[in-house]
Amino acid sequence: MNLDIGAALSSHRLPTHTIISLRGELDIATTAELRERMLALLDSGDSPLIVDLSLVTFCDAAGLAMLVGVQRRAQLSAIRTCLAGPRPQVSKLLRLTGLDRGFTIYPTLASAVLGLSTPKVGHARLPTLV
Repeated sequence: MNLDIGAALSSHRLPTHTIISLRGELDIATTAELRERMLALLDSGDSPLIVDLSLVTFCDAAGLAMLVGVQRRAQLSAIRTCLAGPRPQVSKLLRLTGLDRGFTIYPTLASAVLGLSTPKVGHARLPTLV
């Protein structure tokens, strides 16, 4: 989905996870429509979600709020969510706002796919010893 106002969203649903790739600027002009599309994808599935930020060139408070909102909605549905590949500018913004502690962030999309393929520490069941 391309927005005339500087952002795009594409998604790929795979058997083990869903990838949402964002491109362009995440700002007040783009986030409302992006949020609706992302929430629709959440509502139509239950697989872990990877938000690929590798092509995001700008992010402001509205963009951060959108990401937090999507993560909260995912948590309500028990859907694991992570961010992948943020550029240095977006990584710095996540760090400065403290949101890097609220998201699982992977340096690349490939590492996110690998990370979501393994059980989350603390939630994995231990084998029963007989």
